[in-house]
Amino acid sequence: MNGHFSSSATNGLKQSKTNEGVSLEDLPKSNIFTSNLPADEKFPTPLSSYDAPRNALGPRMVKNATYTYVRPEPVEEPELLAVSPRALHDIGLHSSEATSADFKALVAGNKIFWDRSTRTGIYPWAQCYGGWQFGSWAGQLGDGRAISLFESTNPASGIRYEIQLKGAGKTPYSRFADGKAVLRSSIREFLVSEHLNALNIPTTRALALTLTPNAQVRRERMEPGAIVCRFAQSWLRIGTFDILRARGDRALIRRLATYLAEQVFSGWESLTPSPAPSDPEVNRFTHLYRHIVRLNARTVAAWQAYGFTNGVLNTDNTSLMGLSLDFGPFAFLDNFDPAYTPNHDDHLLRYAYRAQPSVIWWNLVRLGESLGELIGAGSKVDDPSFISSGVSESFTPELISRAETIIEAAGEDYKATFLAEYKRLMTLRLGLKTQKESDFEDLMSELLDTMEALELDFHHFFRRLSSLSLVEIETHQKRLAVAPRFFHEEGVTGIGNTVESASERIAKWLGLWEQRVEEDWASDSDSVNGNEPANGTNETTTPADIARQHAMKAVNPNFVARGWVLDEIIERVSKGEREVLQTAMKMGNAPFEERWEGVGEEGQRWVRDPPSTERMKMCSCSS
Repeated sequence: MNGHFSSSATNGLKQSKTNEGVSLEDLPKSNIFTSNLPADEKFPTPLSSYDAPRNALGPRMVKNATYTYVRPEPVEEPELLAVSPRALHDIGLHSSEATSADFKALVAGNKIFWDRSTRTGIYPWAQCYGGWQFGSWAGQLGDGRAISLFESTNPASGIRYEIQLKGAGKTPYSRFADGKAVLRSSIREFLVSEHLNALNIPTTRALALTLTPNAQVRRERMEPGAIVCRFAQSWLRIGTFDILRARGDRALIRRLATYLAEQVFSGWESLTPSPAPSDPEVNRFTHLYRHIVRLNARTVAAWQAYGFTNGVLNTDNTSLMGLSLDFGPFAFLDNFDPAYTPNHDDHLLRYAYRAQPSVIWWNLVRLGESLGELIGAGSKVDDPSFISSGVSESFTPELISRAETIIEAAGEDYKATFLAEYKRLMTLRLGLKTQKESDFEDLMSELLDTMEALELDFHHFFRRLSSLSLVEIETHQKRLAVAPRFFHEEGVTGIGNTVESASERIAKWLGLWEQRVEEDWASDSDSVNGNEPANGTNETTTPADIARQHAMKAVNPNFVARGWVLDEIIERVSKGEREVLQTAMKMGNAPFEERWEGVGEEGQRWVRDPPSTERMKMCSCSS
């Protein structure tokens, strides 16, 4: 089968049409993943899989392969619940495609782009991988309910995505599960994927949500089923290498690493250079490892800066592209509590908010171990004897020592990259234009300590700070007066806090912040003329301060897809409402807006103080 497939109509696309988006039929499609990596030996071709009974494609061990050809299970009377307009645009599809019969069939798993009579097109597949779960080796895992349909390339941007259905039926990797997904978890993934993207946090995406009304799914109880059509530039994860290392498949580790560099990262030359790149012992696989380390460090920094907690950061949930991946019991913080975990099965807080940077590094060390032979080989990595026979006994100590040194150095790189990105994002969130060494302790750390002690809402603090004019906090008395704006609606919270003590602590921090803002924006104040009224006062604020407020509101969201909001949406959709999904998608895709066109008071309720009984809730992994 050809590595690239597209309809003949695609070749004649005009640029203007490309910019508007194309039809599903005309969207360029490929199967680069399945063309470059080995298939399941039991079903080595699309035809062998297609002609097999669907139940023959169920759970079993799969070796010497990275995927299995498997088609989605057909769905009776599917209902398309919602489509993300931004996702539609980013893939390169015209907006009208969302209502087409082909599109609805595709996202329900009832259409594939492979023809049995001609044996041409692209056949769906499910990936094989393993994973370390809660610190223990779990063996073979894989896409137990996710099936990739094809890769698509946006004709305008040239970006290639792998289109995938989650909840599409059993695969060889389903283990004891049913290959299905329930509506509640599907709604959560559909909304949060697009919301994270709107927050500029690296993430996999969600295109469409489909209800499968005739498929009731058993979890803790019987629940309606659903399918999420999602996409990413790659669904490869650390667990993909884990399973190969566990099985001693060194040839496939090398082949997969080469595919990752050349096909996913667009070539070895595109990788971020490692320190001392001219050192012959620092080979291309070391560059690949360090590149993956940095991508993940930046993503974790974004999670921490925006209060996102994944909930299940196993190695099979850790993307090699540094994408937020596989959304189960995730949550955004309400109150700032670094010990919070949204996963009620995480009794040891392994995946708590504060643990995310360290656990992602733990996962990256596992990746380093999988790549250890390649990175430790140094300049000998391409020697024919090394490729064919492996590591000689005499060379083993040198290889191990070099690999350990590289992984340790990558750890320092990880910490430096994480801190640099975290400080950059927090500097923006605080409305500062420059970074001072003292900012981390005096402003950032002190603010988080204050939030924790006073049990303040993490997101509301930054948004309300964005609306604060400097003229309102130019004296200590004024700062004391505005401090209660940051309290919950019920007033002061936290053990031992009073209105006076809490106001004093916030006012003290506001004084430090005001000084830094004045330092950073002083030159702007000198260069502009004219003042405007401050928020609800007779006093005036400068154009520079207004510009600072606008800059802060552009990075501090007004809407956050909190757990209680998602729970409400799930309940309402389950009762038959549909428009609520569009409202949530509109707000989630534009989280920095003050108001949203067509969204009334009901939607505005979601940006207010969370009900005290709904804060910091936990949920299960069952989905």
